[in-house]
Amino acid sequence: MLDEVGPIDPIRAGLRCRCPNCGKGRLFEGFLKVVERCRACGFDLTRLNTGDGAAVFVMQIAGAPVVFGALFVQIAYNPPVWAMVAVALPLVAGLSLGLMRPGKGVMIALQMRNRTERG
Repeated sequence: MLDEVGPIDPIRAGLRCRCPNCGKGRLFEGFLKVVERCRACGFDLTRLNTGDGAAVFVMQIAGAPVVFGALFVQIAYNPPVWAMVAVALPLVAGLSLGLMRPGKGVMIALQMRNRTERG
């Protein structure tokens, strides 16, 4: 049956943005749009949807080190605010964009592994 969890680790496949069922097919078409079916194994990915769940985790993961790092630098060295903004904003934007696809892939893989489905 195609909907069975394969012998691969779905979390590792999600981090690699691959199908959590077979680990071979692409999980996304475009930046964050999930494919309807895996081209390699035919697994139906339409019932696995994370919504904005991944974005919440990514904002916390990317924001926390940048904010605390900026706070430390501000207290220790007292640079001008424009310099802090010029460094912190691109850093948090880059981390957020870089972590979004793997984060959403892991959320989809966790849904599949835990058999969470919408009715």
